[in-house]
Amino acid sequence: MSKLHSPVSIGPFTFSHRVVLAPLTRMRAEEGARPGPLMAEYYAQRATEGGLLIGEATIAAPNGNGYLGAPGLFDDSQIAGWKQVTDAVHAKGAKIFLQLYHAGRQSNSEVQPQGSIPVGPSEVPHGGVAYTKEGWLPNTPNRALTVEEIAELVESFRTAAERGVKAGFDGVELHGANGYLVDQFLQDNSNKRTDSYGGSFENRARFLLEVTGALISVWGANRVAVRLGPSGTWGDMGDTDPQGLFTYVAQQLAPLNLAYLHLIEPRILGNVEDENADPAPVAAQMMRKHFPGVIIAAGGFDGESAEAIIRAGDADLVAFGRHFIANPDLPERLRLKRALNAYDRPTFFGGTEVGYIDYPFYEEAAVV
Repeated sequence: MSKLHSPVSIGPFTFSHRVVLAPLTRMRAEEGARPGPLMAEYYAQRATEGGLLIGEATIAAPNGNGYLGAPGLFDDSQIAGWKQVTDAVHAKGAKIFLQLYHAGRQSNSEVQPQGSIPVGPSEVPHGGVAYTKEGWLPNTPNRALTVEEIAELVESFRTAAERGVKAGFDGVELHGANGYLVDQFLQDNSNKRTDSYGGSFENRARFLLEVTGALISVWGANRVAVRLGPSGTWGDMGDTDPQGLFTYVAQQLAPLNLAYLHLIEPRILGNVEDENADPAPVAAQMMRKHFPGVIIAAGGFDGESAEAIIRAGDADLVAFGRHFIANPDLPERLRLKRALNAYDRPTFFGGTEVGYIDYPFYEEAAVV
């Protein structure tokens, strides 16, 4: 019997299969970072009875965006749009977790309030691009956050999580990977602070753990999750001792009884696979030694490799990105070993319904 299509429990929920929709930056929100009917249709298409979806990176604070078209929950006006999404998903019998993020230095003044300077743990030159009305532009050099501002951001995550409850989500995931703010605090090539938020593993993990605690205060631990990218280099990231750092983080998260730990394999650079990276999934294997709870693995999986990592015990579920974009009925296709639609990479980020809600289900493709 397929392990990928066997039941699994996460917090208070039991799911009928282990194929998860990964959180994917699609940039189709309407003006004011509000989800609209198009987003509701996209998530509804990918919802299956007993399945789990993770919503795309959602802005937790007014200065937290790096992409025009990204949705937010930093304002009450954004709740109703997300409620359309969660209602559509629940109508299909699925659950959906909210993913909260702050872009930090991975931003441009064009998408910041009043054209302000992006923020980060430290002023460190870096590359990368942000999406603006003028298209993809280089990131604006950031300024360092004050300790007082850090406390305000923790509170921003808390209030965004409260809005997530009102919007009808089933849980919340903190985005601590991909070179965004939490990741910037964690890794020492971006964090050069000398105060209580820099230097040691303990200090660099402080922001992540404070935000996680804020989310738990709203949702309870069994509906809170964290996403990490051990050894991830996307966003000009890096650390002098990644194994030591992420081992420490896993050990600190383990006693919290979280819903799950979501891990991105280092073979993934942003939304593409690194052809020079080890093809084997190593992040989940490493972190499993220190985190006994539920683990979701993500990054370059197909049906066969997803089955393998679950059978090995290194992960309990697998999140799919590109294949779920192109195949709204992916769980069923994998279960029946049906052919997959090809994905159209140019339509991944921003745009219209093209490359978003127009991919055919298997039966539709068969008719054509």
